[in-house]
Amino acid sequence: MAARALEAGATMLNDQWGLKQDSYLAELAAEKGVPIILMSNQRDKGGYDAGNRRDTGYYREVMTEVILSLRQSMELAIKLNVPRENIILDPGIGFGKTWQQDIEIIRHLRELKELDMPVLIGTSRKSLIKMVLNLPADERVEGTAATVAIGIANGADIVRVHDVKEMVRVCRMSDAIVRGIYQ
Repeated sequence: MAARALEAGATMLNDQWGLKQDSYLAELAAEKGVPIILMSNQRDKGGYDAGNRRDTGYYREVMTEVILSLRQSMELAIKLNVPRENIILDPGIGFGKTWQQDIEIIRHLRELKELDMPVLIGTSRKSLIKMVLNLPADERVEGTAATVAIGIANGADIVRVHDVKEMVRVCRMSDAIVRGIYQ
């Protein structure tokens, strides 16, 4: 499917398992010279059983796991000849983590910069917004905007969204404030 998508004009690949299920996508990305997004996904471990804990150890545990997971994925991709400049890392908001952990990841996103790769977040309409604002998916634009703006302020380089027009504006404003980029 991924090979056919590239043949049809796709310009990058996305592996929600961070190469932990199958390394084929890295091999394909290397062969075709396209970027690959590697996600930290704790679903393969059954996720976290964290309840509503908010202590420092709880935050440390999730960030340590996400960084370790992304480092392993990145190293495997490089071993499989994906150029460093074609690797994008995604902490996997909503994938095997509690909504509280997702919030902590956004709050501490800057820590992923130690991996020296572009960071992508996909928070659009996610359940963490539902849990905080108690809104159905089609009414989470403002919540998404908040996570996008704060994500950019905390180091996100790329965002994946549903409401493109609105989030482009949020990104442009955030980039102007955070990075001094005026378009």
